[in-house]
Amino acid sequence: MNKTLLQAFQWELEANSNHWQSLVTEIDYFKKLGINALWLPPAAKGSAGVNDVGYGTYDLYDLGEFDQKGSVATKYGTKEEYLTAIKKLQENQIDVYADIVFNHFMGADETEKVSAVKYSWDNRNQQISDEEEIEAWTRFTFPGRKGKYDDYIWSWRNFSGVDYDAHNKDHAIFNLADKGWVSDVDSENGNFDYLMGCNLDMTYEETIEQLDRWGKWFLEQTNVDGFRLDAVKHIQFDFFVDWLLKRRQEKGAPLFVVGEYWTDELDKLENYIDSSGNLIYLFDVPLHFNFYQASRGNGTFDLREIFTGTLVESRPEYAVTFVDNHDTQKGQSLESWVEGWFKVHAYALILLRKIGTPTIFWGDLYGIKTQNIGPVGEKLEYLLKIRQHLAYGNEVDYFDDPDCIGWVFTGDFDKELSGFAVILTDSDANQKEMTISAIHAGKTFVDVLKNNDTHVVLDENGRGLFPVNGGQISVYVNEDVAKKIWAL
Repeated sequence: MNKTLLQAFQWELEANSNHWQSLVTEIDYFKKLGINALWLPPAAKGSAGVNDVGYGTYDLYDLGEFDQKGSVATKYGTKEEYLTAIKKLQENQIDVYADIVFNHFMGADETEKVSAVKYSWDNRNQQISDEEEIEAWTRFTFPGRKGKYDDYIWSWRNFSGVDYDAHNKDHAIFNLADKGWVSDVDSENGNFDYLMGCNLDMTYEETIEQLDRWGKWFLEQTNVDGFRLDAVKHIQFDFFVDWLLKRRQEKGAPLFVVGEYWTDELDKLENYIDSSGNLIYLFDVPLHFNFYQASRGNGTFDLREIFTGTLVESRPEYAVTFVDNHDTQKGQSLESWVEGWFKVHAYALILLRKIGTPTIFWGDLYGIKTQNIGPVGEKLEYLLKIRQHLAYGNEVDYFDDPDCIGWVFTGDFDKELSGFAVILTDSDANQKEMTISAIHAGKTFVDVLKNNDTHVVLDENGRGLFPVNGGQISVYVNEDVAKKIWAL
């Protein structure tokens, strides 16, 4: 259990350009919790300047260095502060993963006239107009950067689609110059190559060359340890194979790479892993939706099926698990916020398990002030500390009740206080007989989450009867360990 990832931002962070600096001040806290990898938000200048979360990519080469889109700094700070934060994190044995947005550009500097054909919003295989000339915002000259690092001018030739004709003020999906859409993308809406903005044409040689050149430059500048790839369901599935192999060669070391493929259809995730050459982990979106449904099920969700149909069940070595993220926040386009009462349940199901790479969401660790959502609190901190210090030995599941499940870690002879038992319910109070290990015979275990005050004394086989209160979760650890965890 050597990787615990933090998504180090949420959608509604204040646009004060202080985030890179604030991450440095939190390093000791991250280390105390056993967080050893950070996924940072996109660092490139977005079309909304200082107010851009980072997904409206304007200039990949502007990491907060040039006066463009109304500011020098991005929402998170300057390039110098970004590079300093990366270096400080790495010096403290915390890996850094950069968020890469290659699906689209936004905020072009000039328009161009180009022939185009309209396609249906609901079926991108259905042409709904003849070829016509439109005025598209597709020319990117980056006047504030003045050619530093790279003097390439992006034009309509680099893109396959836009969603606005400036001449007729027409909002529609336009395919440029009869290029068509690439076929090896997600099949939602018939073909989901086009998502937003100026859709990058991954069949155009110069586009591929420019993204490759930028990748080399970016890795040289930042020395990051890996990448989070945005919107991979909309990008030709095998595009990243060569791109990542080159970055790995330049790094001279493995890169941790996770892609965002937003679907709850497991077969699509499995197909993408295969199509991308087994180089890319994926976020376990089906597991997130199981958490979401369980949290809203009023006790009707069958907890025995919590991992059914998930990536962590099917391809555990490629599953990056999470509870919520910036897209599932309230008010976002993919809103599917896991209800607060189930948050600790869900985090236990990803943090206190052997399989999957768990991700903590910034909004759960620190809260979301603009939405009056508080942090999950000390119970999440306790789970992180248990993962860090006690998760040794074998894992044994007791998934034998639709309303109440449990599991144990047996612990290790070399770590005599390791091992624990988890029991959770989405319904009434319950109890479950579970065996941790005979190495704990006669020891007293208590709920480190403080949800239940029962002291469970294990018998000569390391077995005990572990209770849980209605709608709650309890994690039982050696009582001496509990005192240490509470004191950390």
